[in-house]
Amino acid sequence: MNIQIQAVNFNADKKLVKLIEDKIQSLTRYYDRIVGAEVYLKVQKTSEKNNKSLDLKISIPGNDPVVKKTSNTFEDALLQAISAMKNNLKRLKEKQRE
Repeated sequence: MNIQIQAVNFNADKKLVKLIEDKIQSLTRYYDRIVGAEVYLKVQKTSEKNNKSLDLKISIPGNDPVVKKTSNTFEDALLQAISAMKNNLKRLKEKQRE
């Protein structure tokens, strides 16, 4: 699986990149035809604490589901995005069975 991680206006540390790769690899348990993934990390310039934005796009033949989450840390936003994507992938798999 090809995983692309893009950090906008900052450098993501190795620990965060490894966590992202591991979590995305775990999605193959829910849907085995994942071709690739794109992750965009952004720090929004606002006065709020929830200024870390993460966009997760999964490449699947015939469909590219996208999840966008914002939180006070990238790790928390990643966990929220992975949870939402798991639900999306489960629904996609059920639709294909019908």
